Amino acid sequence: MVNRRELDPEAGPAAAFGARMRRLREEQRWTQEELAEKLGYSSQHVSAVETARKPPTLRFSRKLDQVFGLASSTDTLERDWRQLRHSALLEGFPEYVKYEGQAAEIRLFQIGLIPGLLQTPEYARAVAEGDVRRGAITPEQADERVAFLANRQAALVRPRSPMVLVVMDESCLHHTVGGTAVMDHQLQRLVEVASLPNWVIHVSPFGIGARRSFDLPMYLLTMPDLSVVAYAESQLRGHVERETAAVLPLLTAYHQLQAEALPQAASVAMIHEVRKGTP
Repeated sequence: MVNRRELDPEAGPAAAFGARMRRLREEQRWTQEELAEKLGYSSQHVSAVETARKPPTLRFSRKLDQVFGLASSTDTLERDWRQLRHSALLEGFPEYVKYEGQAAEIRLFQIGLIPGLLQTPEYARAVAEGDVRRGAITPEQADERVAFLANRQAALVRPRSPMVLVVMDESCLHHTVGGTAVMDHQLQRLVEVASLPNWVIHVSPFGIGARRSFDLPMYLLTMPDLSVVAYAESQLRGHVERETAAVLPLLTAYHQLQAEALPQAASVAMIHEVRKGTP
């Protein structure tokens, strides 16, 4: 088959939906064009959903169930769509985490919240419970999110631990999460981690203004083969980028941000000052 794009169901809920859709289509020996005709959609739309370039809609999922004879079953594509809509993890993030677990160097920029890899369990739980109160996720999904983060943190402890370089916007230190006791322990955790040989922590102060390179979280991974993987996210989804032409400008911007940020000693001093404001 020409230009067949391989699917990774573990890359996220949309990828899992598309992989199942392709499997069901191929079991019927239908082409994308034939399925599109049965659905009343264009073949381009079918291809985009199947390869996770476009998210499915409720109407599209129900049409698939009708065409594949799943409408009266308990394992419908509509059910998969609802799980996709309410997934605890942002689309694209599971794919990123697979690379993170193998990276030789990890570079992070975070704004507003302490980066996940540095969060204490209490801080992570408070963040997840905030999302529950807003109705963004369920309590069960909050548990899933906290457990997923704990596994990410544990994956950093390996025979050859990665070098982790973190730039935090100053807002991360002032955004109170979980109350003063939780924040006190979280800030102490930052100080402790900064003393480890494979961690470097910088604070990007408010004073750098427009010289801050990024307005959204940014993750850059250097892999053992020296290739670089980038991950960025919006409010709706995350995106993994591996093309060198797209990644290198992001790496340059990160280096520029590090140059503008406070050195580690000054960053730790700022964390101590902020911590003095907590009981």
